[in-house]
Amino acid sequence: MSFKDRIADESTVSGVGKFAGELGELDEAVSDFRLSVHVWSEAAISRPRTVVGAGRRGVWRLAAAWALGCFLVAGSVSGGVYEHLHRQQLARIAAARVAEQQRVAAQQARQEEEDLLAKVDSDISREVPSAMEPLAQLMAEDESK
Repeated sequence: MSFKDRIADESTVSGVGKFAGELGELDEAVSDFRLSVHVWSEAAISRPRTVVGAGRRGVWRLAAAWALGCFLVAGSVSGGVYEHLHRQQLARIAAARVAEQQRVAAQQARQEEEDLLAKVDSDISREVPSAMEPLAQLMAEDESK
């Protein structure tokens, strides 16, 4: 049983005959629209078309696109290489700076150790024993006169 038949049965049962008439008009409008779409499609398919071949312009565009692409890739790669070399150079400079700081710090530590040893040596060394110190002072006064 089709949709139309079901609607017709329901309209007779409920007493609405006007609805079945509107359904017929809608069905006719839809079939007219379908027919016009089919006619338009046939006309669009059967009309003559011109074929545009890939001429010199297309070839030049393709070559220019490839050249631009290669240029962009080469630029990106060279930029990456330059950045890598620049970072290596900065790392070498930083390593040299750290080595110089370590060398200066070691030299300062050696100088401090030498100063400390000289101070200790001067503090504990004497020219004469403590028992003979008054005699050494007398001799130093005689030499100055």
